[in-house]
Amino acid sequence: MNLTMVLSFFDQFMSPTYMGVPLMALALVLPWVMYPTPTSRWLDNRLITLQNWGICQFTRQIFVPMNPEGHKWALMLTSLMVFLLSLNMLGLLPYTFTPTTQLSLNMGIAVVLWLATVLIGLRNQPTHALGHLLPEGTPTPLIPILIIIETISLFIRPLALGVRLTANLTAGHLLIQLIATAAFVLASMMPIMSLLTMTLLFLLTLLEVAVAMIQAYVFVLLISLYLQENV
Repeated sequence: MNLTMVLSFFDQFMSPTYMGVPLMALALVLPWVMYPTPTSRWLDNRLITLQNWGICQFTRQIFVPMNPEGHKWALMLTSLMVFLLSLNMLGLLPYTFTPTTQLSLNMGIAVVLWLATVLIGLRNQPTHALGHLLPEGTPTPLIPILIIIETISLFIRPLALGVRLTANLTAGHLLIQLIATAAFVLASMMPIMSLLTMTLLFLLTLLEVAVAMIQAYVFVLLISLYLQENV
């Protein structure tokens, strides 16, 4: 019985299938359908106006400190922010699946974008990009050690990006399910404790909403910082 319960807690992180067809593609495409598209009218409605204002504020905050060469990435990173935010928020709804709890998806996004920033730096300013591996004024005996350390830290960046997003969302979802199970079990035995547990569950859900938004922002912000170092 206990083994079955433990396995059911982690079933929510398995990629769902229906009649043998994986539903991961549907979960990735669905957020784009929910957003209103701009119209050809002179004045947009309140929803589209609020959406455009939020996107413009985010884009301005990310790209103001960056060189003009990096502004070419504005559309890509803004779309990535909206995409991750949508997936994280939709995953909090009942009977849904959160693709960003899959390390494979997060690593696929993180590695590709990180590698693109590194290649841009090596192509446009190779001396400056390679100079990050050896700080100026380093004593000669420490040069090989520092080069190895900086190289390792460089290659750890995409791993940290993917693992951070996966771990935060997975831990939050698992904690919500554990507390919800406790509230359901205590409902018949200890109603007052069950009510307190449900209050805690509500507060934790609000916290998880904030985490979903913050993690999407942090993911894109770190990629923009990596890009800023290489443009």
